[in-house]
Parts: sequence; structure tokens; C-alpha cells
Amino acid sequence: MIHPLQVGGVTLPNNLLLAPLAGYSDAGLRSLAAEYGAGLTFTEMVSAKGLFYKSENTKTLLYRTPPERLCAVQLFGCDPIIMGKMCHAPELSGFDIIDINMGCPVGKIVKNGEGSALLGNLPLASRVISSCVKESEGRPVTVKMRIGRDAQHINCVEFARMAEESGAAMLSVHGRTAEQAYTGQADYGAIASVVQAVKIPVIANGDIRSASDAERAFCQTGAAGIMIGRGAIGNPGIFSELLGASVSEGRLQMMRRQLLLLAEYYGERYAVLNMRKHAAFYLKKLTNGRRLKDALNETVALAPALAAIDAFIRENA
Repeated sequence: MIHPLQVGGVTLPNNLLLAPLAGYSDAGLRSLAAEYGAGLTFTEMVSAKGLFYKSENTKTLLYRTPPERLCAVQLFGCDPIIMGKMCHAPELSGFDIIDINMGCPVGKIVKNGEGSALLGNLPLASRVISSCVKESEGRPVTVKMRIGRDAQHINCVEFARMAEESGAAMLSVHGRTAEQAYTGQADYGAIASVVQAVKIPVIANGDIRSASDAERAFCQTGAAGIMIGRGAIGNPGIFSELLGASVSEGRLQMMRRQLLLLAEYYGERYAVLNMRKHAAFYLKKLTNGRRLKDALNETVALAPALAAIDAFIRENA
């Protein structure tokens, strides 16, 4: 099931991918996931318009970490001209693959005709993909999609065929509709129908949090690879587990290192503030985790945050 994967002219060392996660797949999580064996990592969603207009907030999403052997930048937008132009923006020169978000269900994205709104506008989606392929300077262009807008509009097969014909080198399919967001269960049957409809690699995404989940996703979809999203938040070592390698540190140690990485890449205030949401996942099954979460909520400085984590690690050794 696990093997190298060819995406256009890029060879991934394996077919285990870290999903692009808005607000979560920052440099800290990506660095750890890559270190633990993820074959490809993705940045958070990057606005093509934000990049075009030189938004400083957009630039902060484009830091690539040393452990990331291969990294894709994920762009979102619905203007084919701007999307194409941004594919050869200097800020994206360090990325190996350009991924287009055509699955985000967030209201403010959809209202602008971006993300999953493009599932309902195949001609425009095709022009966006074609423009990016033309301007990508030879790098593979991939697409992240959902199975449809809602249960009445499941058009993943038609959309996937359009994406392939428009030049996409790989499709990552989240097995939910945009209306479902992250509720309900991923429809692996729908992903399987996409696998059977196209010749390019299809990656299965949704509900993969363990080795048994990964095996089920592979078996039920026939996908060329799997993409792990929420299953990697608070557990970036999942990639080592799936590769059959030992995990060298516990989750609390991972959390501590992620905080340090965030501080290195973004500064301590950002690191501590951002770590609060990650900590909720790292501490989910610990009965006394509330105390550490409260301690992290009371500071924006690195030293007291580390002291609180170290004390918690000693108490739970």
C-alpha cells in the first residue's frame, strides 16, 4: 500500500501526505510531519489575491522548513489570470508543487466564488486549472476537491475528469460534500468512483487517524495515496507509525518541540498564541490537560509556556 508516488515530474518518497489545513498546517506541524516521514506537505491556504497585492499576512504562510524535502503551496482563488500569474510569483519559487484549493467549505471563501464554490462552476474551474498549468514553470499542478457541494450535487466524477483534461497532475479528494464540512463520515465509495474515472493519481482524504483507518481507506478507495489532516494535529508521529518506524518521543515532547519550532519561524508571541489550539489536540485524552491549557492561555511569552509544559511532562512521566 505504501510506495513512492509519481506526481507529474516529481517523485514523492511515499504516498502519505499531510493535508493543507487552514490555521493548523503551519511551519511547526509541517516540520514535524516531514521529519516523521510524510511524503509531501502542503502550506495552509494562500490567497492568490493576497499574494498579488503583497499582503504581509499572506507572506507568513510561505515559510518552508528545512525538514520538508518536498512541499506544495496551496493557492485559492477564482480569477484565472491572477491565479496563473501568482504561480510564477517569486515567493512561490521554493515550492515543488502548486495545489489549487477547490474544496474549502468556509462561507467567506465560498461567497467569493472560491474554494468549494468552484465545484458548481466547472467551466471557470477548468480555466483556473489550465491557467495555473500554463504558468507553473513546469511544476505539477494538483487539485484539492470534495465530492460535491451537497448531497443533491455530488459531481466528483465529472469534476475530476474536467480537472484531468485541464492538466491537473493529481487529485486529492475529501470524501465529504462542502455542506457537510467536517461532519458525518467520509464517503470512500465516491472517492473510489473518482479513482476509476481518471488516470492521474487520486489521493483519499477523510477520517484517517490510525493504521487501521489508513488500511481501510486504501482498500475501499483503491487510491494511489492517502492524505491525513485532523489525524495529524496533535500527533504528527502518525506518519512514522504508518511507515512501520518507531516514534522517538511522546506526544508531550512533540508538543514542546512544535512550540519551539513555531517560535523559531514566527516569533514567540505568535508561537504561544498559535500553540493553544494545537495543545487542545495534544492533550485531548489526558484527564488533567485542562491545567496546562489554562497555563498556556495565561501567557504570550515563550519561557513561562515552556516551563508549564515541562512541569506537566514531569507530572505525567
